Amino acid sequence: MEKQGAMLVGLCGRSGSGKGYVSRMFKLCGIPSVDTDAVYRDMTSASDELSPCMTELVSRFGAGILCEDNSLNRAVLRSLVFGEDKEALSDLNRITHKHILARTEEIASELYADGAKIVLIDAPLLYESGFDKKCEAVVCVTAPEETVISRIMQRDGISREAALARLKTQISSEELSSCADFVIANDCEKDELMNRVKNCADRLYEIYNENYTQM
Repeated sequence: MEKQGAMLVGLCGRSGSGKGYVSRMFKLCGIPSVDTDAVYRDMTSASDELSPCMTELVSRFGAGILCEDNSLNRAVLRSLVFGEDKEALSDLNRITHKHILARTEEIASELYADGAKIVLIDAPLLYESGFDKKCEAVVCVTAPEETVISRIMQRDGISREAALARLKTQISSEELSSCADFVIANDCEKDELMNRVKNCADRLYEIYNENYTQM
């Protein structure tokens, strides 16, 4: 039986791989993306009324995680998550991931209604969050190690040692590539990278046409 709606495709890659740049190239091919980090920031931003996600976070971690404008006090939450409570981090992920996924699916439906057949899910923790299970395919963006380190240092204004420490906390490029259906190596000039993205987009459209119906 053929499916309906937008085909969800996971987009993964380590920090500094150029994943955001590649997602913008996919948009030129008619494939928009949903940035799950942006979704999380939106649902934990200042508001007159708490979002369902914030309501659940307050229930678990207390009203102390709120700023005066009802936005999330990330410093306070971070101190709680990495404190003595061994269940805090898993509870945080359990709460946030389900709300982010639900909102991401809503946005994907809205994009589908606007004509998008395929929607990329740009999730830094694609596999850790379980978002990959909602995706028809996964695209991994890779880049040479020194390029990745240099980008992180320049982008975030940190030392090489700090950049390396950050990368050590992430799934390796090799493991991400082995789990993905498509790998785009971001190790070339802009025109060649665009060709690689377009070739991947063409294959994704083939999968869509094989498995999905249009309403």
